[in-house]
This record gives sequence, structure tokens and C-alpha cells, in this order.
Amino acid sequence: MRKIPAPKKIPKKLTAHNDTRIDNYYWLRDDSRKDKEVISYLKEENKHTELWFKANKVNTDNIFKYYKNAIPSFEEGIKIKIDEFEYYSTSSLSQEYRKYYRVQNKSKKLLLDVNKLAKNRKYYDISTIYPSRNHRYIAYGEDINGRKEFSIVIKDIKKNQNYEKNKCSSTGNIVWNKNSDGYYYLKKDPITLITNSLFFHKLGTSVKKDKLIFKEEDKEFNLNISLSRTKKFLFLQASKTESNETWFLNLEKDDFKLICFLRRKKSHLYYIDDTPDKFFVLSNIKNKENFALYETNSTKTAESNWKLFVAHKKNELIEDFLCFKDFIILEIRKQGLPYLVQVDMNNKKEYIKFKDEAYTVNLTGNNNYDARSFSFVYSSLKSPPVIYSQNLYTKKRKRIWKQNLIDHNESKYEIKRETILARDKTKIPISLIYKKGINLKNAPLLQYGYGSYGLIVEPSFKLSFMPLIDEGFIFAIAHIRGGQDLGRFWYDQGRMMNKMNSFFDFIDCTKKLLNKGIGNKNKTFAMGGSAGGLLMGAIINLEPELYKGIVSAVPFVDVLTTMSDESIPLTTFEYKEWGNPIKKKEYFYIKKYSPYDNITYSRYPSVLVTSSLFDSQVQYYEPAKYVPKLREHSTSLNPILLKMNMIGGHAGKSGRLASLKETAEELSFLRTLAIRDS
Repeated sequence: MRKIPAPKKIPKKLTAHNDTRIDNYYWLRDDSRKDKEVISYLKEENKHTELWFKANKVNTDNIFKYYKNAIPSFEEGIKIKIDEFEYYSTSSLSQEYRKYYRVQNKSKKLLLDVNKLAKNRKYYDISTIYPSRNHRYIAYGEDINGRKEFSIVIKDIKKNQNYEKNKCSSTGNIVWNKNSDGYYYLKKDPITLITNSLFFHKLGTSVKKDKLIFKEEDKEFNLNISLSRTKKFLFLQASKTESNETWFLNLEKDDFKLICFLRRKKSHLYYIDDTPDKFFVLSNIKNKENFALYETNSTKTAESNWKLFVAHKKNELIEDFLCFKDFIILEIRKQGLPYLVQVDMNNKKEYIKFKDEAYTVNLTGNNNYDARSFSFVYSSLKSPPVIYSQNLYTKKRKRIWKQNLIDHNESKYEIKRETILARDKTKIPISLIYKKGINLKNAPLLQYGYGSYGLIVEPSFKLSFMPLIDEGFIFAIAHIRGGQDLGRFWYDQGRMMNKMNSFFDFIDCTKKLLNKGIGNKNKTFAMGGSAGGLLMGAIINLEPELYKGIVSAVPFVDVLTTMSDESIPLTTFEYKEWGNPIKKKEYFYIKKYSPYDNITYSRYPSVLVTSSLFDSQVQYYEPAKYVPKLREHSTSLNPILLKMNMIGGHAGKSGRLASLKETAEELSFLRTLAIRDS
């Protein structure tokens, strides 16, 4: 029998606030990612996982074949009209990457074949394509190792060749200037990877001559850029969890002059967009936590000039808005579900309703301010995405695109929305899907969760989980606090000094479902990634015997050590999410739940942990340390496995099929556990 990997121990003392922690595996951190001993250990873990899969007859081929059989051999994306051109992409089952095209007067031109760009590379990814204003060029971000440090590539469409490449460690998104002879881009700090600089690059000139437009000095803020609705302005947003600040730059001038819309202040979040004569502002000012929408003259942006357009509601979160000539479309969330609301300029509202108990809907592809219709994508747990266009004036709706899946029959599945009472009497919604006719009490239950950053795990169609659902699994999404499912307060109640709510909610959802006869208590599983991996680590420390198996993908498990080290990428930007350990009270609260610090001798379930060596968001050494510590403290005989991609980033390997293979491995692990002891 192969020896289970056991890396050496080198005790390191970590002391703060007169509290000392001993980390035996701190030495596994190697920022160069070249240390031979570290690499050797990671490869040993991979070999151990591979042999365990083989010894336990884990058949990943079945699930991977399910995906391949469900996906059409060729699929064409929706066409996005920009001026007289239409841009779209295609995917093929025989190729890993997409191809990008442009149509003009029914004449189709291949712009980019990502398969050719990725050839002979272990990892390759692009951001998206950005056509220039004159449609002569496209720009795209290029990432070759998974760290999300993009070079900017400019391609001359007419000559069908690259014009230049800017190796600039950018975010991958750009805004073209009006003359199409230059672009604005954001640059990351090489150590922390926080986006802190806005530059302008003139085509055909040296990168060394790029003009610095703005530099953010506060390490808690991160920058983002976008193009305004009328395409007149570049918007620059500096933001952190609780506050932000927006600047705008007139692209019709060449003076590079940024104007601050409204200065940042504590606990104020606002988002702006424009029409030809005014700005609209979505803001939580004056304790309007779920946001209200205001309008103001384009030259008078001070708060005193704002006029209320859509009032704040306690039971409705305004998530976003989109301006048209005579209407505004709101994306809102009510009782945990999304809605679209059409508002005319007299503030008359019309709610656009949908059929399923659990679904998701959002605006997409609305490039033209003067358009007479808007488009949105709709999906539910049993319904693949469909894009509709709806006339703003007649309200007539037509389907313009649909994701086609082979032999998928929506009528075979049941979707439900359950609500449970958590231990503090808070009502937590759960979205469920299962195959009709199964014995609910005897069926394996797989519960998924995230619960951080205000992000929502939407009850949208998830092909990834369909193989298990078709085999009789119940799939449940727990809409726990820390997301923004029920409004801004839902997020606030699951972050910082309220973070324990996220973990308790998830556990309570599992227990209450089982008590309702939904799921087999001996075949109960959980899964989450990134901050959802933190969730997985916390719940098995709190309830080690509740779950039979766990998949913890790219898990953020060493929270206290990471948040105590400003040199680790993205740390300072997240103080208002997790807390700042420099503050004693916040240090000890994080220590209460940080998975790595709370491992005890317990009967832990079977656990598969996945990660990537070049992950920029959760550094590889967190899961690399977590697995041996969890393994040595587990008093059960259940496997604790680590699968480390030696190339790739936070989302795993690049390429469509490679990504599906990884998902097939994760779900095959759970499937094997479900049937092994049956």
C-alpha cells in the first residue's frame, strides 16, 4: 500500500495580541513557486489522489461523457450589434476554446481563433474582445499562467495580424479612446495584485511612454473602469466593501482630465451612468441600504443636486439599472429572487414576471441607448439559458437565442423553493432540483453554498450537476447570509463580526432539509469553492459527522494568517469582508472560525481539496498546508485528498473540456462515496 504523503514539520510561531499560534507547515509557502521540495510534495499529493481514485474505482469517464453527450457539437453565441457590425463567438465540442467573428452586410470574418493562440501552451486564457471605435482593431487581454495578470494584445482586423502587445500586468479590460489610436487600461501592483493604476497607451508607441492618469494610494481600494451608456465617458471606480468613489473622463476631449463625481466617504456606495443630458446615480446614501435611484444634471454632481427617481424599499434590493431613451430597466431582488422592472420617465413601474419557483434573470447584450427593445437572459435549475428581446413600447417578447442541450427534457425535473428557520429564527431560502419520482428521503443530498462578498449563487441551470441529479441526487443551493440574496442586510449579517452566521445557516439548512425528509442523512454531501471552500472548512470543524463527503475547491482556509500579511495578494482590499487582524477584536473573531486554526481531533468526513499552483486569489499554500493538518487530526479512516493543478489559476485549467474534466473528477468523488457503502 502506498504511503500517505506526510510533509515535514517545521514549527513557526505566529504571535499577535499576546496570542501565539504554531504553524508546522508554513514552510510550504514559496512565492517563486520553484522550490523543489515544495513541488515534489505537491506532486506526491497528486499521485496519492490518483492512486486513491484508481483503487476505489472512481469512474470519471461516465460524468465526462455525460457532458460531451449533452453539449452540441457546434454552438453559436448571440450576435451583439455595435454600429453596422455584429460580433459573436462560436464553440465546438472538438476544440477547447472559442472562435470570435464579425459580420457586416452578411459577410462573416474570423477575428480570433483562441485554439491557435493556445496551441502548445499549458495554460491560456483571454479576457474578452474589445472592438475599437472605428472597428479597425480588436483588443483582448492574454493570460498565460492563470494569475490573471493580462497582457493587452491589439490585432489589426484588416491585415489579420497582431499590431502590438503590451506586457503590462493588467486586468485585461480596456476602454478605447474616441479616435481609436489609443486605449485606457488598469495595471496591478506586482506584489499584492491590487489594481491601483490607470494608464493611457498610444498605439505604436513604447509602453514606457504610457501616461499615468490616476494612482490609488489607499491599499484597501481597488480600481475598475467601464464605458458609459452614451460612450461619452470613461468611468473609473475606486472601491472597497463599504465605500467607493467614481471619476469620469470625457472621451470626446484629449485632455486626460478626470473629474470626481462624488468623494468617497464611509459606508457610502454609489454607481453612476449617463444619458445625453444627465447622470443617474444608484446610491445607499442616508441609510438607504437597499439603494435608491437619483438623477442629476451632468454638470452638477454634488449630492445637494440629486433628485429622487426611484425610492428605497426595505424589501427590494436595486442591484443595477440600464438607461434607454424613454425608460430605465431596473434589476432588483425581492424575496431572494430577481426581477426586471421597466420604469418610464414619469416613474411609472412595470414588473416583468417569470414562471418558475427558483430562477435567475439578468440583462444582457444591450449595447444601444436608442434601442426600442431590451434583451435579457432567463434560466432556472431545470431550464438552460434563453435570451429574449422585449419591445419597450409594445411589450412584445421574442426568443433570440437558446442554449441547446441534447436530449434534455425539463419536464423530468422538479424545482422547489424551501424556507427553513435557522437557529436564531432567521428564515433562510433554499433552491432545490431533483428528478421526478425519486424517493426523497432515501436520495443522496448535495448542498452547495458560498455566502461571501454579497455574491449570490443563482438558481440557474447548472449542467455540471445534472449527471448526479439524473442519477437520483437532490441538489440544493443554500442562500445563506453573506450573499446579497435578501438585500444588503443579508450580506452585512454574514461578514466581518457576523461571519459565523454563514456557517450556522448552511448547517441548519442541511439539518432542516433532512428533518423534512429531503435527503438521506447517511448520504449527505456539501460542496463550495474559494470563499465557499472556507465555508466547507468551517462546517466540518463545527459538524464533522454531518456530511459524508466534501468537495472544497480552491479553498480560502488559512484566513487569519493570510489577513495578517499585507504582502499576500488582495489582502488589504478585503479587510471589510473578513476583518483586519491588527485590531484585537477582529483578530480573535477570525480565529474563532478560520478553518486551519480550528482543526481538532475529530471524525472528519471524506474530503477532496482542489487548488492551482498559480492561483492569484487563494494562494496554493493554503490548501497545501490544510490537507496534511486535517489528515493528521482526522480520527476516521476517511480519505483526505489534494488535487493540485501545477499550471492554472483560480478557475482551474483553461479550456472548456479540460475544465469539464476537472468537474467530472470532483463529482465522481462524491458519486463514489454515495454508492460505495450502499
